[in-house]
Amino acid sequence: MIDKQTVDRIMETAQIVDVIGEFVSLKKRGANHIGCCPFHNEKTPSFYVSPSKGIYKCFGCGESGNVAGFLMKHEHFTYPEALKWLAKKYNIPVEEEPMTEDEKRQQSERDNLFHVSEFAQKYFADLLYNDIDGKAIGLSYFHHRGLSDDVIRRFGLGYCKDQWSDFTDHALKSGYSLDVLQKTGLTIVKEQEEEAAADGSKRRTKRYDRFRGRVMFPIFSISGRVIGFSGRVLTSEKQAAKYVNSPESEIYDKSNSLYGIFQARSAIGRADMCYLVEGNVDVLSMHQSGVENTVASCGTSLTAPQVRIIKRYTSNVTILYDGDAAGIKATLKAVNLLFAEGMHVQTVLFPDGHDPDSYAQKYGSEQLQTYLREHAENFLMYRARLVGDEINHDPTRKAAYVAEMVNSIALVSDIQEQSEYIRQCAYLFKTSEEILGNMVRKAVSSARQKLYQEQQREAERERVPDPAIQQQQAAMAQQQPVQPQQPTPPAGPEGFVPPPDDLFIPDGGAPNPQPVQVLPSLNQAEAQEAQIVRLLVKYGTNDVSTMGTDGEGNSVQYVVRVADWIVSELFSDGLSFDNQLYQRIFDLYVQRITDEQPLPDANFYATTNDMEMRNFALMQMLEPYSVSPLWEKKGISVNNPDDMLQEEVQQSIHTFKSKKLSAKIDELRRELNNANEDDALLIVAEITKYQKSKREIDAALHRVINS
Repeated sequence: MIDKQTVDRIMETAQIVDVIGEFVSLKKRGANHIGCCPFHNEKTPSFYVSPSKGIYKCFGCGESGNVAGFLMKHEHFTYPEALKWLAKKYNIPVEEEPMTEDEKRQQSERDNLFHVSEFAQKYFADLLYNDIDGKAIGLSYFHHRGLSDDVIRRFGLGYCKDQWSDFTDHALKSGYSLDVLQKTGLTIVKEQEEEAAADGSKRRTKRYDRFRGRVMFPIFSISGRVIGFSGRVLTSEKQAAKYVNSPESEIYDKSNSLYGIFQARSAIGRADMCYLVEGNVDVLSMHQSGVENTVASCGTSLTAPQVRIIKRYTSNVTILYDGDAAGIKATLKAVNLLFAEGMHVQTVLFPDGHDPDSYAQKYGSEQLQTYLREHAENFLMYRARLVGDEINHDPTRKAAYVAEMVNSIALVSDIQEQSEYIRQCAYLFKTSEEILGNMVRKAVSSARQKLYQEQQREAERERVPDPAIQQQQAAMAQQQPVQPQQPTPPAGPEGFVPPPDDLFIPDGGAPNPQPVQVLPSLNQAEAQEAQIVRLLVKYGTNDVSTMGTDGEGNSVQYVVRVADWIVSELFSDGLSFDNQLYQRIFDLYVQRITDEQPLPDANFYATTNDMEMRNFALMQMLEPYSVSPLWEKKGISVNNPDDMLQEEVQQSIHTFKSKKLSAKIDELRRELNNANEDDALLIVAEITKYQKSKREIDAALHRVINS
């Protein structure tokens, strides 16, 4: 739907670090940027972004692609939607051809859910300022809560009229289907039985707005798309729930969403800290008071996926829950969850029953920010001090409370931080550090053992065949002989098999901090094939110098592309690859060079449908390591791999040819064992010819290695 010229401009303008940095906290490391992968749970960063190549690659789970591919994977965009998102970010005008009716019908259900949610947000926001009831009821409520028009508009707040189906009727007239409205939860549909008519009974459909008579808080995804709503009732009816939230749908998962994350993500990254509050209005008041790095969970207790969203931007969280008994209980639960995800946690408790909203309304933004800075403290130590004197004289309560603290401390992944908790708690509870430390270690070991057992049980469940499959296999076995089961071939060099994200050892050993990339073992011949293809993919367009002869037989130095050199040397000798993936990549370069087309680049590999080729190529292009400039500062000379490219290519070509000749000689020797006298003479002659060629190549290889 977008012309190629515009697509090219978008892709050329988009800065992959800039884009991915809006969703993942990235830190520069050498020529690349690194962060924790947003596609799987990890504690040690293995997600690399290359600004020069315009690609990303996770060396933990294997996800890879270009900037548009990232948006498609992370935000579940279609390709056109990803392009439009980038175009909007970089102020690139996009002219689209109008869609045909068939193309409209082919739009995915997910797209329709997004579209109707965004349509609803705009409608509710418009009512707030342009409808009599919207202004008199909805806008007055927000102003009464002390919210400015700037914050109201920035968060897209709105109002749903107190009529049975005002919004539903408007949406239907605008072309949205009742089915889509129902799936988003904006409309509730019920069927009712009518009295039997002359021609039999019939059913009547009753539809009404879920959020009627409520002020609306739209919930945005990280990228700013409307995915759901939270509506607050304004009447005093006891039967009406104070807040009603959108039901879960294909685009909205409340356990994986945070209210305010779209508006707060940049501020969280800048401050390297996130404030976590309980309610929507608390988020709004904090933002209005200048504390924009604030979010809230969406109508649910804090969840692990929500913590992982925050962790993309920071590992530091300050909890601002209420200071009553329920608030302290919720804070403890959140603290334990945050510790389990490797976060550093503080808390601020407000005085006299205040929450962030009421405190900001009473004392103003400046005093709120001062209070937050001066009263942030460690929650576990706060609780320990709060009950320390009380329980130290009650052995039963003390034992129960110490056990509770031990379970929390055991979740802390940082050893130094954990040791400091043990030291402080031992002092407050008048207990030996050694005893408390042993209790924590025992709790850690017990948790690992429990998790390991759960993983074993899960693995056992996966090994148990489905009864239906067993029955089908038994029926097939009666009709034909059972074939011997072939072992599963190892993953090719392009892939890896990651173990569970948190692999714990049952004997109390240390946890593995991230998925381990398990590469298959390669024989020497296949390893050399992999090396040749690596050079093609990573350095194919680089120029190197090599020696050749001119028309008169004189030695001449040539400048040639790496891909041209490798292809000419191997293709002219009729050499091929045993590994099918490597052969496909080599054939691709042969075709591009023969047709005088541009060589494959990072964008080609990032968008190819050949996933095997894509994973292998991007892994070669995006090396996670580089030579540190600190060596040069220390006066130590370190050879850069790029500076040795000519020798590496020459050595790899010679070694590749030598391995292929060795394989051919071995094959001929096997044929010689079963050959007749006449054939044997021919085979011996061939072996002699190949041995001579191999000696020449080995001599050249020796010269390269020792040059």
